[in-house]
Amino acid sequence: MDSSDEAIEAIRVYLLDGHEVSRRGLRDLLEEQGMVVVGESETAAEAAARIPALRPDVAVLDARPAGGAGIEVCRRIRSIDKSIRCLILAEDHDEQVFRKTVLAGASGYLVKQLSGQDIAAAVRRAAAGEVLFDPEEEDRILSAAIEARQSRPGAYEGLTPKESRVLELLGQGMTNRQIADEMVLAEKTAKNYVSAVLAKLGLHHRTQAALYVAQAERRRHGPHA
Repeated sequence: MDSSDEAIEAIRVYLLDGHEVSRRGLRDLLEEQGMVVVGESETAAEAAARIPALRPDVAVLDARPAGGAGIEVCRRIRSIDKSIRCLILAEDHDEQVFRKTVLAGASGYLVKQLSGQDIAAAVRRAAAGEVLFDPEEEDRILSAAIEARQSRPGAYEGLTPKESRVLELLGQGMTNRQIADEMVLAEKTAKNYVSAVLAKLGLHHRTQAALYVAQAERRRHGPHA
């Protein structure tokens, strides 16, 4: 394999960290592991502006960089391009930060006390499409957030009639093609409706939409419906 092949296959990473020394150390670590750091920022605003254009495989985001939250950067990036995986890097385990990390659609939550090898391994797993959270813990957090959203007055306001119908069909487990056939739409149009519904409800994937519908039905008809 020549160097050009290696460059093509290398994992592309973007770094956001408010401390230059930490950022430099992380960059050196990842580059030693054969990854390519395509960009780095000290502030959240700069990262949010640059990452969508650079399209790294993984963005490693400090939870609390200067000028804003890395978690919000993750939320914005994932709303624009879900192919970019995000890892949140925190000083220590904080339950509130962890919960926000899950809800932002990140692939994992890392503490800075982890060894360099563990951080590099997490980046590789995220680049491969893995989610590093415990599935039961992730479901618990998402379920609580969905239930809280549904309990607020006007929780369903903001969806158009067609979007509401798309949500119902997502709850039935339909694919984009099946939704398109059911609603007599082009498949691309159905996909756009699905994306709009997920964005308006603050959800990140179709299984969350199905859970949202199921919980709404239980709330409407009672647990034995």
